[in-house]
Amino acid sequence: MDMVIVGSIGYDDIQTPAENGSDLLGGAAVYSGLAASFHLRTHDEQPTKVGLVGVVGDDFAVYDQMILEKAGLNLAGVVRAEGDTFRWSGKYEGAMESVETLATEVNVLGDFNPNLPEVWTNPEVLFCASTHPATQVAVLDQCPGAQLTVLDTFMLWIETEFKTLSEAMRKVDIVVINEQEVCAIAEDEILPRAMKSIISGEALHGGSAAGPGPRCLIAKRGSGGVIAMLPAGTLSLPAYPTDEIVDPTGCGDSFAGTLIAYLVGRQGVLSDIEAIRNALVHATVTSSFTLGGLGISGISSIDRGIYHARVDRYRRIAGIK
Repeated sequence: MDMVIVGSIGYDDIQTPAENGSDLLGGAAVYSGLAASFHLRTHDEQPTKVGLVGVVGDDFAVYDQMILEKAGLNLAGVVRAEGDTFRWSGKYEGAMESVETLATEVNVLGDFNPNLPEVWTNPEVLFCASTHPATQVAVLDQCPGAQLTVLDTFMLWIETEFKTLSEAMRKVDIVVINEQEVCAIAEDEILPRAMKSIISGEALHGGSAAGPGPRCLIAKRGSGGVIAMLPAGTLSLPAYPTDEIVDPTGCGDSFAGTLIAYLVGRQGVLSDIEAIRNALVHATVTSSFTLGGLGISGISSIDRGIYHARVDRYRRIAGIK
């Protein structure tokens, strides 16, 4: 398996100044999986080996399953459990730089004990998308042969499962989280300093005495772009300037899915700063498409010609050849 993505698969109720929607297919694994598959599918559109690991309830629609399968995602790691699917409700206002979470219903995700197919335990890239830290730890322990491990999280787990989250973060190569989450973990509003304290392990549960954190930390900053601290140095890129702002939900997940898609098959990539820069370029541009539609509509209907034109424009804006 080229890539295994473990994370939430669910339904979202979303309110933005531009559009509203209910029962929208969503979840971290969905957004990151759609993005990764878009970039890894071959020119003849044959599916690539991107597998999802997650759980859905009795209410998960066959139509939504077909959307994921049509996108080239392998769902052999997704189980159906008795109960309701994970649900999230959020509201954006103004410039939509932050979201007000109205409700989070963990449902079947709360008791999920992942069990990966045996042939998935040595992926090139294992991405623990935003889900319960205990699930992330369990999957990481099942994939000791993964060549590159990546983790995302969100504020709920920082506030309620910090000890287990710290354990998970110490097990991975790369952590991809937003600026607010970085500062919350480190209890420090100075972003570069907060990032360094996470990498050293000082900001994690148990402090530096319990061991260092991830080798690389990437902080998503919304309209402020992205900062990546790597063993090979630090990178900073701007956001893609767009006025097509409909719904920010899933932007960070599609960013991460794209990033890891461009790391598949690259040995020693954390020492290759140009490879990381290229991955960040594509991740930034892809998330701008997610921003332009409600729910997954923006990420699931990207025209490749328009996409490459936007990448070229972004490179010129950022001064990258």
